[in-house]
Amino acid sequence: MKRRIIPGVIDGQQALCSLPLAATAQAAAELMAERRVGAVMILEAGRLRGILTERDIVFRVVAKGLSAEATAVSAVMTADPETLGPDDTALLALQKMQAGGYRHLPVLRGDEVCGMVSIRDIYEAVRVMLQEDLESTEAMIFGSQYGVTS
Repeated sequence: MKRRIIPGVIDGQQALCSLPLAATAQAAAELMAERRVGAVMILEAGRLRGILTERDIVFRVVAKGLSAEATAVSAVMTADPETLGPDDTALLALQKMQAGGYRHLPVLRGDEVCGMVSIRDIYEAVRVMLQEDLESTEAMIFGSQYGVTS
């Protein structure tokens, strides 16, 4: 799986889903619901300081009986999370996710935040790669018109 994170898995042009350190867990949950994502990056002066996931909110806020409105993301986020670079491979992302039990990894170019990769992004990249390989193999074995209907 030689696909690079950018542009092979994400395009690097996605709207960043982020909040400042002072934001609340409630604001994070609302942003995740609005954007239909499972994690937000926590930034300070444009630099990644942490990541907060839907699981963090459940385990570190709700399960402990804390008020989401009164709990700062800085108190419940994962600080200094594992990251990827844009030239890293999808396989490396998958290995890091499996080893750490993550479903989301921020993508950084130096200190610049480029995006976030989710396990769903990796699954989709693998699906596309397998589809392309299958089509290429079928064309090689059966000819380029195999499977084409008139």
